[in-house]
Amino acid sequence: MRLGRNVEVRPLGGGPGCLAMILVSIVLSVVLTVVLNLLVR
Repeated sequence: MRLGRNVEVRPLGGGPGCLAMILVSIVLSVVLTVVLNLLVR
């Protein structure tokens, strides 16, 4: 997947890639929840 001109995202394979994707999804969900809570107030 390409983002912009010079940035290319390649998914990691195997165990490390799976763990990285899980960690990224958890962090993003927490950040989005905090941001939405701040916006709703």
